[in-house]
Amino acid sequence: MKDVKGFIIDLDGTVYTGVYAIPGAIEAVKKLQSFNIPYVFLSNRGNYSRAMCEAKLKGMGLSVDPERIVLSSTVTARFLLQQYPGEAVWPFGDPGLAEELRSHGVVMAEQPEHAKWLVITLHEHLTYAELNQAFRAVRHGARIIATNEDKMFPTEAGDCIDVAGMIGAIVHATGEPVSHVMGKPSTIMANAALSVLGLAPEQCIVVGDSLTSDIGLGSMHGMKTALVLTGNATQQDIDCAEQRPDYISNDLLQLVNDFEVECGLR
Repeated sequence: MKDVKGFIIDLDGTVYTGVYAIPGAIEAVKKLQSFNIPYVFLSNRGNYSRAMCEAKLKGMGLSVDPERIVLSSTVTARFLLQQYPGEAVWPFGDPGLAEELRSHGVVMAEQPEHAKWLVITLHEHLTYAELNQAFRAVRHGARIIATNEDKMFPTEAGDCIDVAGMIGAIVHATGEPVSHVMGKPSTIMANAALSVLGLAPEQCIVVGDSLTSDIGLGSMHGMKTALVLTGNATQQDIDCAEQRPDYISNDLLQLVNDFEVECGLR
């Protein structure tokens, strides 16, 4: 890892699980801070805003510049502003999605029928009324953009259904396809992380618990990859995977400790 100059770090299953920090993860990030190693948190979470994520990490004892937090909701907001400026959207997800969209100045539709875009993300408190509003938006011509299409995410209670379930409900009911998917392993997410770090892809390592989104992103974009065994993936998954990580660590702290030794920082 001597060539590594910056870390791209996943959150769910890598830094925390649900409301609890994974043992050693906060210490690991603090080590990177003390070494002045550039890092960015890159998460497929679309139902959080950066402000919410910053507050969550602070509650775990880690102070982070919000500019070092890039969520799929963040990238979705920027994409809409750049590609479809002024077009109204209807958010379908937990309140953090709308909060992040508004923080970037994205126009919000007053009614589902007025929306040009339906933005789908995780909705952990979904009601039938909200599901039906999303359905109505698409039935009246809104195109669909998804913050990501992950099938599940880890919590302290076990794996839970993710955005794929929300997408399936709307696509199956309306017959309309998803026009854009923002989350990892997309190029738009990779570029957003590299922009924060100011580094070339070959100087970065992607650290996460998902073979598909995290290892996939690194492999597709010329970055080193490290899988931590604190989330979704198991050793059996690795053995069967087409895209194998460059490194496998029990957790984030072990990886950072190995980096520290190899680079002579200890």
